[in-house]
Amino acid sequence: DKYTLDSGRVFLNGMQALVRLPLMQRQRDDAAGLNTGCYISGYRGSPLGGLDQQLWQARRFIEKNHIKFQAGINEDLAATAIWGSQQVGMFPGAKYDGVFGLWYAKGPGVDRSGDALRHGNLAGSSPNGGVLLLAGDDHTCKSSTTAHQTEFAFRDAMIPVLNPSGVQEFLDLGLYGWAMSRYSGCWVAFKVIAETADSSASVYVDPARIDIVEPTDFAMPEGGLNIRWPDTALEQEERLHRHKLDAVRAFARANKLDKTIFDGPKRRFGIVTAGKSYLDVRQALEDLGIDEAHAAGIGLLVYKVAMTWPLEPEGIRQFATGLEEILVVEEKRSLIENQIKDQIYNWPAEGRPRIVGKH
Repeated sequence: DKYTLDSGRVFLNGMQALVRLPLMQRQRDDAAGLNTGCYISGYRGSPLGGLDQQLWQARRFIEKNHIKFQAGINEDLAATAIWGSQQVGMFPGAKYDGVFGLWYAKGPGVDRSGDALRHGNLAGSSPNGGVLLLAGDDHTCKSSTTAHQTEFAFRDAMIPVLNPSGVQEFLDLGLYGWAMSRYSGCWVAFKVIAETADSSASVYVDPARIDIVEPTDFAMPEGGLNIRWPDTALEQEERLHRHKLDAVRAFARANKLDKTIFDGPKRRFGIVTAGKSYLDVRQALEDLGIDEAHAAGIGLLVYKVAMTWPLEPEGIRQFATGLEEILVVEEKRSLIENQIKDQIYNWPAEGRPRIVGKH
């Protein structure tokens, strides 16, 4: 049932959900009249240590859905191979309309693969392909030589970062991630930690469960934003800086990836959080006896961020307007906090909320 049911609820753990994800993308493409394949490569390490085992166990399900899994010799060679998958269609003789790529590595693998990831993101994704980068973070150094957090490496390479809070969001945000990659030309990072990867849940697996829309407020430049040949390094840089990240923000805004969870007329105190930290916040509020109605009565708002970098500006601006103070709850270093401070720095002092996080 984990891989054969086309709709309804299925009980999955995090690794099995990541196996199910490309099956769902293939189903969505088939329904849209696209003949696509998927290429998966990476190098195992906790919390993604069991992904290759789950893929091997599900071989008969993935192969009949045109999904090719090839474990990498190392992380950067795997990323380079993923880059090659986006070149399908640039030359004659392609068997598919596009190939969507799925790369996986733990935090140190992201570090060592910086060159391949930077070049791949600059080159871009194919319009019927897209790249999703699974980054396994070990925040507490449970099974690593360092405690690591990959968002800052991705930010340096100007790769957007999605942060799912649980197994259902592995599926939902994963589909959004490939769609974002196709639209913007960017590769898209996807943060995975042990608390989400090792969880199990009953989740909805209908591939049409989410309705993905293209932005109406972004002017796509002539020639689009996807991979091409020939293409110079400076043209790639200009496209990334001037257009691709704006396309990412517009996509996140159009699809409402960031959401106000608690809202109400008394706008006093806001909490902004993401990923597993969001679940911690909800647990803390429940322990305090604060439900949605109570929160509205005391002027407490909660904002759940799905794309932690770059932070979509219009949504956070609307959330912050009228608040006295915002508390940012995130792991580990301050990523969201500093972006909010940057965005509201020039607000008039009387209308600018205090920002409290790591500092």
